[in-house]
Amino acid sequence: MTVRVLLADDQVLVRAGLRGLLENSADIEVVGEVGDGAAAVEAARAGRPDVVLMDLRMPVLDGIEATRRIATDPALARVRVIVLTTFDLDENIFGALRAGASGFVIKDIEPADLRQAVRVVAGGEALLSPRITRRLIADYVSRPAGRTADDGVLARLTDREREVMVCVSSGLSNEEIAQRLGMSPATARTHVHRTMFKLGARDRAQLVVMAYETGLVTPGRPGLA
Repeated sequence: MTVRVLLADDQVLVRAGLRGLLENSADIEVVGEVGDGAAAVEAARAGRPDVVLMDLRMPVLDGIEATRRIATDPALARVRVIVLTTFDLDENIFGALRAGASGFVIKDIEPADLRQAVRVVAGGEALLSPRITRRLIADYVSRPAGRTADDGVLARLTDREREVMVCVSSGLSNEEIAQRLGMSPATARTHVHRTMFKLGARDRAQLVVMAYETGLVTPGRPGLA
């Protein structure tokens, strides 16, 4: 399977560098380049790439709003967004995750790690660099206006689904969740998918955001006791 990637960054040299790194792999194809967020949305609608590498700061439409438009378009349900940032604690990353991004990478990422990140997200996984992401989200929601979600949404979940959601927020894979909770990986996968469906979450990254926003997971205590 060839992963089709759209590059969205307002710097030509950055796009050229990303293209060179990605196309060094036989299973990744760069299908387009754009220099602003509005163009990224249009290119995603026209070309239906598997993954969009999205810069946060672009003219016309910023990366957060472009991500939101892609994530909320039913026709683009299979398109995933990875946010590009220059440093790992950029608070705008949180906005991008809330908008529907499947994760983020730092622009100085190693070439092999970038290619693997694209493959992972294209394969339906999410939340790259989970340790950094959890720290970022924890910092954001610990602020006075940080929590925004109604914790009543958790009433839709069973106790087991809440446990699974906590595990996801700790960055655990399905196999690791299965081991921790004493179930098969297939059952863990089913619980994760069912939890996402009940909460209207696009992917695992959205589950982590909701876990913190509802208070299911609190800053400083990301995992199960």
